[in-house]
Amino acid sequence: MNNFFIETDRLLITEVDETMAQSLHENSLDVDNRKFDPDEVYETIEDAKKIIKSILEWYKQERSPLVYPIILKSGDNIGYVQAIPLGKLSWEIGYHIAKKYTGNGYAAEAVKAFLPVIIEKLNIDIMFGIILRENIASRRVIEKCGFVLEYSGIGLYQGQHRNICKYSYKLQNATPLNQK
Repeated sequence: MNNFFIETDRLLITEVDETMAQSLHENSLDVDNRKFDPDEVYETIEDAKKIIKSILEWYKQERSPLVYPIILKSGDNIGYVQAIPLGKLSWEIGYHIAKKYTGNGYAAEAVKAFLPVIIEKLNIDIMFGIILRENIASRRVIEKCGFVLEYSGIGLYQGQHRNICKYSYKLQNATPLNQK
């Protein structure tokens, strides 16, 4: 398995497996996750096991969310980074770092490492980031990673009209992958 693997100085980004249910459950319960991504809160270990089974199936499909855990080199599972399909050849990045690990630059490190790999894997030349306007920490991460603000105002966020910021990211000076 583990066909997807990225290593940085401090992190490993790889495929999910069933042994990660406990950490996925615990990481999902923090206040910020409940506020900004309530659909990614797993109240029980059984809920986490169910989503892991779904993620393992999604890896096999072309247009499903691609969710990859972020692991410290010490072995601690601290969150995830993901690509979510928005439409034909259109994808959005998502990420979450558990509250007890925030403030250490892990999100930016993971996103910077993830972007070129997932863009190539998906054969796209642009990645979007759609963030609630009030989520200042996530907006800072996106901006540190080279995303450009395209829109700020009312837009769809998890099926509801909310105040959002929409960003885009293109690999600098890269030939669009779908033109290679």
